[in-house]
Formats: sequence, C-alpha cells, structure tokens
Amino acid sequence: MPIKRIIPLLLLDNEDLIKTIKFYKKTYLGDPVNAIKIFNDKEVDEIILLDINASRYKLKINYELLNEIAGECFVPLCYGGGIKDIDMIAEVLNNGVERVSLNSFAIQNPTFVEHAANKFGSSTILVSIDYKKDVSGHYAVFTHGGTKKIKSHPVEIAKIMEDAGAGELLIQSIDRDGTFTGYDLELLCQVVSSVKIPVIACGGAKDVNSLREVLTLGVSAAAAGSLFLFKGKHRAKLINYPLSGFNYNA
Repeated sequence: MPIKRIIPLLLLDNEDLIKTIKFYKKTYLGDPVNAIKIFNDKEVDEIILLDINASRYKLKINYELLNEIAGECFVPLCYGGGIKDIDMIAEVLNNGVERVSLNSFAIQNPTFVEHAANKFGSSTILVSIDYKKDVSGHYAVFTHGGTKKIKSHPVEIAKIMEDAGAGELLIQSIDRDGTFTGYDLELLCQVVSSVKIPVIACGGAKDVNSLREVLTLGVSAAAAGSLFLFKGKHRAKLINYPLSGFNYNA
C-alpha cells in the first residue's frame, strides 16, 4: 500500500509567504525561507510551494528565490506557478525542486502535460485543479488563481489530465480555502473513484481529525495551509505540524 502523506501547502506573493481565504483575502506571514527551515525541523512529508501571482499576472518565475528555498528544503519540494513550457520545467528542476505543479496552462493545453510527462516522467508532473461549487450545487474548474472559469466539472478535467500523463492530481476547493470548514468529501470521492492516479486533497482542513477523515477516502495525501500556519480561534501566526502520535498510514 502506498504511503500516505500530510503536506503543508505554502503560497508565495512576490517574495513573501502569505495565506489566503477563498483565494483572495491575504495574510502576510513573513519570509518563506524561514518557514521552510521550520518545516524541515518538523520533518514534514513534503512541501508544495505555489506562486499565486505568476499565472494571474503572467509574471516570470523568481528562480533566484526558488533556488534559495530549494537549497534550504530537506524534504521533497514541489513548485507551481506560471509554468507554461518545457524549458521552464527544466529550469525549475535544475534549481533543486523534485517536481512541478501545473495548473492554468496545462488545463487549457493537455498536450503540454503529455509532453512534460514524456520528457520528465509522470512522477515529476502534478496537475492542480482548483474549483468552486455554485449555489445550485454545480461544480466548475477555475484557472489563473481562481479568476477564470472553465465550464468543466473537476472530474472531467481530472480524467483528461490523467489521460495526458499527469502522475498525481491536487484537487483544491476555492470555497473552502482558509476556512477551517473541512474538506469537500463529496467531490473528492467522485474524483478518487474516477481516476487511477494518486489524488491530493486540499482546501478546508480544520484539525487532525479532518486529515484522518479525508485520508480514509482513498486519497494519496492531504494538503493544508492554514492548519499548519495558524493556531487557535484567533488565527495567531504559528507554524506547526500537529501530528505527534498520529499514525495516518495505519
């Protein structure tokens, strides 16, 4: 049985570490390099680092910062944000990152995922699928940091990305981002039952029990941001990894 993972998901806004609520309201959290060092000490399973502005504003990847972060990261590191060609993937990997997270460009151009997987291997290619649920209960995928709606169900996009060669999927609820309301178990069940590749759940983690609950669905990992960056009902800024004694591979 594959080993399940609990993954801190960190967001970059220019050179700052931040956390969003529903992809918009931002809280400044400081230097991302310092955060990486703390998570190293806590021996996290992996770290996913996403630049929230790269695709939305068509910004260049800050390779200097990425190299500094990767140089301080002693656990597997996945980077995403603004990646839209093979050369960019190669440059990201050359800066010490183990794998890349593709989103906006990949969803609109599935052949890019195919080419990337063929060149670097499927295990190097993660595709992130961000979605919302409207008032009538219909799901839709969004790209470019949640600003552009794709009239497709997340399950449909998940299947397309699997067929294109993605090695793993990150399924992220925009509505639950930073809300501590729990994972979207309904949608995650649909995705897990529709694809054969591993799925990472993200959006809404509220406590250790919610991590345990989502892992029982068959996802390969549970990712969280706010849970590992804040403490208590007043959201005090405190990097933590509250998994002592929690055997999530039992």
